[in-house]
Amino acid sequence: MSFTCPDSAFSETVTEVEHYTDRLFRFRLTRPASFRFRSGEFVMIGLPGEKPVWRAYSIASPSWDETIEFYSIKVPGGPLTEHLQNIKIGDNVWFRKKPTGTLVLDALLPGKRLWMISTGTGFAPFASLIRDPEAYEKFESLIVTHTCREAAELSYSINTVAATKADPLVGELADRLHLVATTTREDTSFMGRITDLMENGKLYTHLGVPPLDPEHDRVMICGSMAMLKDVKAILDNANFTEGSNSMPGQYVVERAFVD
Repeated sequence: MSFTCPDSAFSETVTEVEHYTDRLFRFRLTRPASFRFRSGEFVMIGLPGEKPVWRAYSIASPSWDETIEFYSIKVPGGPLTEHLQNIKIGDNVWFRKKPTGTLVLDALLPGKRLWMISTGTGFAPFASLIRDPEAYEKFESLIVTHTCREAAELSYSINTVAATKADPLVGELADRLHLVATTTREDTSFMGRITDLMENGKLYTHLGVPPLDPEHDRVMICGSMAMLKDVKAILDNANFTEGSNSMPGQYVVERAFVD
């Protein structure tokens, strides 16, 4: 049975699918010629159907990319992901035409270092931003942290950063890009919740940078609700001000979804 895509959405073709674990996968779609977005924004995704279920997904590809990439969790019994995880090359996926979100460079005041703090699939918008030349024009250093339970769940961020450093467009700039990948359950070379590593100072010692300072540092946060709450508290206590699209600040949080 065929279904008509609503006028408010695009119907695009799956060009790549890669499964990392039994909980995580990524996929790419063709990009409509008329679709424009800012790196870090998200769209609502759905699958063809009479009454499609729509969920917010960060676009993981940069704004200049000719295709659209998404990074997804697999939720057992999830109204969308239960079916989305089974897509194959050649299938169609719908996404709304209007992108939005707070994890955009325009929502931050000028600064020296850009911190992008993520857990789980919260890395997705940062996969977009670290491949955008504008991020390197606005900041001297880009630091992205990605925390997951097990090492295999860090594959996407590790692979994306490696590809960024080899990218013809931003590769020469990406020597200023630093990834801190940590686990909370499986033993690895660097373990710990990112909030603990911030509070005990191990994060800054590991990177060789001073602790977060509202004068020089700008922060983006995306991931689990617990992490968002805890990092926000750390920043508020350090006198950082939260920003938005209408009023840029020293940090921004994406509240549209949590992993």
